[in-house]
Amino acid sequence: MTDPRLSDTSVFPDPVYKDTVLRPLFDGAKNHHVEAFRAIDQAHLVMLTETGILNADQAAQIAGALVAIDAEVDPTKLVYTGEVEDFFFLIEKELKQRLGPDLAGRLHTSRSRNDIDHTLFKLGLKARLDVLIGKALALHTALIEAADREKATLIVAYTHGQPAQPTTFGHYLAAMTEVLARDIERLFEAYEIVDLSPMGAAAITTSGFAIDRARVAELLGFAAPLQNSYSCIAAVDYITATYGAIELLFLHLGRPIQDLQFWTSFEVGQIYVPNALVQISSIMPQKRNPVPIEHLRHLSSQTFGRARAMLDVMHNTPFTDMNDSEGETQAMGYQAFDSAYRVLDLLAALISQVKVDPARVAANIRRSCITITELADSLVRREGLSFREGHEIAAAVARAVVAMDGDLPVDGYAPFVAAFDKATGRTTSIDAATFAELVSPEYFVAVRTRFGGPAPEPLGQAIAGYRDRAARFGARHTELLRRQSAAAQLLKQRFEALRGIA
Repeated sequence: MTDPRLSDTSVFPDPVYKDTVLRPLFDGAKNHHVEAFRAIDQAHLVMLTETGILNADQAAQIAGALVAIDAEVDPTKLVYTGEVEDFFFLIEKELKQRLGPDLAGRLHTSRSRNDIDHTLFKLGLKARLDVLIGKALALHTALIEAADREKATLIVAYTHGQPAQPTTFGHYLAAMTEVLARDIERLFEAYEIVDLSPMGAAAITTSGFAIDRARVAELLGFAAPLQNSYSCIAAVDYITATYGAIELLFLHLGRPIQDLQFWTSFEVGQIYVPNALVQISSIMPQKRNPVPIEHLRHLSSQTFGRARAMLDVMHNTPFTDMNDSEGETQAMGYQAFDSAYRVLDLLAALISQVKVDPARVAANIRRSCITITELADSLVRREGLSFREGHEIAAAVARAVVAMDGDLPVDGYAPFVAAFDKATGRTTSIDAATFAELVSPEYFVAVRTRFGGPAPEPLGQAIAGYRDRAARFGARHTELLRRQSAAAQLLKQRFEALRGIA
């Protein structure tokens, strides 16, 4: 058989390959990465000049051509033709038209599409993480403010879908705050992994030129260069760390969102959603549909699923340069950010506006006997019984009150006296007024003064701690934004200096 290479007359790109792969990749680059491309070209040019790899005249001409391209080429109007392979080669083609092939080609000294691509992707993730963290912090603040506002507002806490014990809405929101804070920590940790520059890794082993990787990292706003050049190109943990954190964030947010859906149901009704966040039925005049909660639920699930898909694409891939982690996969991940922003904004607005319906809470407490645990506890403290004995007496009281559809503080005393006498053979020292106090929801909450409890003192201390942590989060985020802004200003100054602009 003859060598197939000898008879191959095909010309790149194949029309199908152009339409199914190259065109979508080109469109993704022009839609998502133009500004990052510009920044990388400028930072790399500054570094090549500062290290003496290019002289001042060469740098000035290349800088001028880059500015001309930016002014004359509108990426939004570009249509992929297949004349060049991708957006990178389009810019190189434009440079050659203005400078000639020799000088135009010098900008690519000591770099590769490999390190350029992962730098593009990291810059894209950093910008989106900046926004995501900011919105998560806004939700964190909204939760803290709501927890403080509702710290004395009684609600029914549920376990296994059944009324369990009274607590306060503030206590519940404080629990949400703590989980969100841990998720925010994971976002910051992911940011730290993303915030290391691959530039200078070139194809995978760096370069024989005397480049300054730290300088490029500084100009692009990275904390530092990522040390191992193979890792710069092959490692995808900056992707998995980011989307792993997003996946967990929206898994966790989806749970209280589901609670809010349950609590706003007609049968429970302990949360009131204001008219501004309620839609009506087109046919049923009585309906108040809190559909923003449904949108929160499905958007959280979509965000979770999109983030999970990013992890799935990375699974079982080789530890080397590969397309699996690049253009179209990155664009797919950006959809997770888009839906994430919507959830965080809407949930913050909802949390800031919902109210507890005290009448429904009181009715649900009355018919469920959920304060009865405190009766068992009080029998241990006041009557010297074991908890199991107290539990059995309290259970008998609850059964009797539920059977008569009664009110525990009012109707429970007689069954209590009878159950106590039967279990112990003696008369209780607890009178009717004391009994009513012991089984009131206010007393139930007030005596739970231990660390982490819903009583005013521990909950107030917790909220104060949350505010301190929120301040630290805010300062950390502000510093990240400040560093990005300072780097952008520095890059602008150094690039303009190449052009002779003071």
